[in-house]
Amino acid sequence: MIQINRHTLKNGLRLVHTPDYSTQMIAINVLYNVGARNEQPEHTGFAHLFEHLMFGGSVNISDFDTPIQEAGGEDNAFTTNDITNYYITLPYQNAEIGFWLESDRMLSLAFTPKSLEVQRNVVIEEFKQSCLNQPYGDSGHLLRSLVYKVHPYQWPTIGKEISHIEQASMELVKSFFFGFYAPNNAVIAVTGHISFDEAVQLTEKWFADIPARNLSIKPLPMEPEQCEYRHLEVERPVPVEALYLAFPMCGNLHEDYYAYDILSDILSNGKSSRLVQQLMHKTPMFSAIDAFIQGSIDPGFFQIIGKPLPGITLEDAEKAIFKELQKLSEELIDSMELEKVQNKFESAQIFGNTNYLNLARNLAYYENLGDAGYLNMEVARYRSITAQKLQEVARKMFVKEKCSSLYYHPIK
Repeated sequence: MIQINRHTLKNGLRLVHTPDYSTQMIAINVLYNVGARNEQPEHTGFAHLFEHLMFGGSVNISDFDTPIQEAGGEDNAFTTNDITNYYITLPYQNAEIGFWLESDRMLSLAFTPKSLEVQRNVVIEEFKQSCLNQPYGDSGHLLRSLVYKVHPYQWPTIGKEISHIEQASMELVKSFFFGFYAPNNAVIAVTGHISFDEAVQLTEKWFADIPARNLSIKPLPMEPEQCEYRHLEVERPVPVEALYLAFPMCGNLHEDYYAYDILSDILSNGKSSRLVQQLMHKTPMFSAIDAFIQGSIDPGFFQIIGKPLPGITLEDAEKAIFKELQKLSEELIDSMELEKVQNKFESAQIFGNTNYLNLARNLAYYENLGDAGYLNMEVARYRSITAQKLQEVARKMFVKEKCSSLYYHPIK
């Protein structure tokens, strides 16, 4: 059981803390409850743009990285459709440097035209490299637009199109920042070689004077239930044909979420998994195949990606996958097969949280969901999933009318 300490500032900032004196380092993880789903359809990619802008200078500190490097630390960030996450690791003697830096950029960025232009160009180049110049790089755009018709998950984190970032004005950028990057929309998780009292003292010292803000968070439209097979075929400069299948699933606060996660591992995690055994070894039809879930707050999707062997059509490849999915609906999973997957989840949870930085990220994530204590319940929730529950979820999910399929063909 992980010890979790909590403290909430008057401005709404939530602190979660777990000590780990086996390391001489500390981790400071600041999570903002803003991702691509909070963007406007005509102004997408802003959350990802801010992942970069937050390193471009804040109101009182022109250079974020240098003080951390000189203090023997490291920093980085990532954005998803749901959150934006920033983290710093430092020797415990230099902990206050991290609190000072994070508080200043929560207070306000510098918002200089130079910083905006530099980071805009970085993001545009990243869009080109990852989405336009990479084989299958637009799969996220194409598949999401099939799965979602009204929910803002219909575009990936990087945004719908380059023009949205090219046209991002300083006024729009400032409005986005002050509408989401606020103490009352954030969680700070502190782990490592630091006591709870010190974590509280430093958080109060550096963050307490930052005012709470009027947030721009609005209710998001619920995606209607999918009741028809959706299909798209494209020609692209790709090396081989590829097949993408997506099935709607619940969000990660739903009790069935763990069943979907287990099903993805039963299908494709490791050499003994079903899709690998059946469709790559016993009856070779694929050179590569994978199944995984989108671990999103709102209802996400279960995804299968495969690259058929030469001579296998995409239609036959899809039929072969559906045949394996049908088995999950018709037959109960063997207890040993289920236990093996549950054991993997348990070991991943235990060993993953022994790392102080991983723990800080997880604490912040679960606190943002509602309670950092969920972290202590994860293993039990995976263990509670039965073969009957997996069959029930498979029957509900793996039906043709709920499938969105994307075919990639090489340009002839």
